[in-house]
Amino acid sequence: MNRQIAVAGAVVVVVGVGAAWWFSQGTEAPTVDVTAPPVETTSTSPVETTEPSTGEDSGAPVTYALTSESQAVFTIDEELRGQPKTVVATSTIVLGELLFDADDPGSIQLGTVLVNARDFTTDSGNRDRAIRGPILDADIFEFIEFEPTEIAGLDGAEGEVSFTVTGDLTIRDISNPVTFEVTAVLNADETISGTAIATVDRTDWDLDIPSAPGVANVSELVTLTVSFVAAPTA
Repeated sequence: MNRQIAVAGAVVVVVGVGAAWWFSQGTEAPTVDVTAPPVETTSTSPVETTEPSTGEDSGAPVTYALTSESQAVFTIDEELRGQPKTVVATSTIVLGELLFDADDPGSIQLGTVLVNARDFTTDSGNRDRAIRGPILDADIFEFIEFEPTEIAGLDGAEGEVSFTVTGDLTIRDISNPVTFEVTAVLNADETISGTAIATVDRTDWDLDIPSAPGVANVSELVTLTVSFVAAPTA
């Protein structure tokens, strides 16, 4: 009997330590006063466009910055207590800049986009801590980065336009190429708004889902969506 009590006590201690470790992860607050990396404007800019410039005279390109209305969302499917569930996680801290000339849309230049991983929020505090902690290790790797390398399919059509942006997506310390399908429109108030969507395999970034009671069959495919609004900086 004493042996059984001792074993039970050891189990309680191990579980308690594990729980304390679990809930201590992903608790760092997002850093304030962070600015987006400036758009590279030299001839060595990593962004290439497959659409040539119109060749027409145009004004100087305008610098736009993503506003607080922008957000990044990832969705992933799982089974929760035997029932299918789509988990939606949202970060409202998305930073980025672009150079755009309304008279020459094909000359657009995009800068690196930063998404604050410490800000991801779902419908569960426990899940939030798991995402920010063991999964994304956001206390150490605060920002997810997307560095554009190519824009394809952008033309000078008026109204809403669709094109693709390919670049390197870095999560923690692993980078892989990703292509986003983008739709965008130049609004009457001179803002640019739209969405960028891609589907990725989380295993490409070694993103393992910790075992949790009641959670099973978590999908390897994750949908990434950036809803953006960019406004002129001057």
